[in-house]
Amino acid sequence: MNFVVSIEHPAWAHQFRSIIKTLEQRGHKVKVFAVKKDMDLELLDKFGIKYEKVADSTGNNIIEKAWLLFIITVRIFFKSLSFKPDIFIGRASPMMALNSFFFGKPHIIFEDTDHSHISLFFCKLFSALIITPVSFRTDLGKKQKKFPVYKELFYLHPSSFTPDESILTELGVNKGECFTVMRFVSWKADHDMGQKGLSNKNKLAAVKEFEKFGKVFITSEEPLKNDLEPYRIQIAAEKMHHVLYFASLLYGESSTMASECAVLGTHAIFCDFAGRGYTDEQEKRFDLVYNFKLDEQSQKDSIHKGIELLSDPLLWQKGKEKRKKLLNEMRDGTELFLEQLDLYMNK
Repeated sequence: MNFVVSIEHPAWAHQFRSIIKTLEQRGHKVKVFAVKKDMDLELLDKFGIKYEKVADSTGNNIIEKAWLLFIITVRIFFKSLSFKPDIFIGRASPMMALNSFFFGKPHIIFEDTDHSHISLFFCKLFSALIITPVSFRTDLGKKQKKFPVYKELFYLHPSSFTPDESILTELGVNKGECFTVMRFVSWKADHDMGQKGLSNKNKLAAVKEFEKFGKVFITSEEPLKNDLEPYRIQIAAEKMHHVLYFASLLYGESSTMASECAVLGTHAIFCDFAGRGYTDEQEKRFDLVYNFKLDEQSQKDSIHKGIELLSDPLLWQKGKEKRKKLLNEMRDGTELFLEQLDLYMNK
């Protein structure tokens, strides 16, 4: 069969790399379309996945996003004509959902961003199957199937990921030494429009407090102020998950990275205006993520929570124990997606 998948975010490259390779190993053909977003193209290159780039940006405002939705949809359509797709797979991409409709072929997706209203609108109309975590807060109707899974378990389940201790040498950190990773996002996704994140004042305040316990490394989608730039981490993008595994704490604005930390057994503080169903679950059920809003008091409270966590000398070890419970109760994402794909194709 001929499969089409789109990669529009670095997390999507991680999430679908094993699925793409498994489908190819089974004798299927897979065409990958990519929209440049942060380091996603570099990751695809690193994973040895061939792709066709269909855009250099996801857009910075509603007008740009609307135009790109149209342009990317058209480009995928014409580039797919000679490929003759049988099935579209991936995440909640409006462009892919529309093309599945144009070609009269099913669109099977996984989605975990419950307030991604624009993408979910198109997928409710045109997708054939929408797989979501049990914690997903939006009812998508009869096309939706809920499972105990997180997208991060597509690529960070022990069946797919083995932490590499050599990353500590690159970071200049000794084994067992406390260090914190901070993550700041660009706030340019369609579900983030009109929002802004942590203030620069509080970012710096967090750095100054957390470095009392050990080194601080920052990863940011946006340029950093001069007083924060020296903390920017200098490693290859594909090595970040090894960093997160050995970190004592993650603090920042990325739900994906917070959830990655949860499945790796690293405590995370997630600051966001809306939150996520899955990070709420990771707090209430597994005590690995702590969710905060973005008003001034909540930002200060989040820093105090970071200080509280880092004050525990056994924080890292406790996180790895909590991870055992999480892995025991949740599914391997790649295995689940391929299982549901097989069930759909064979029904």
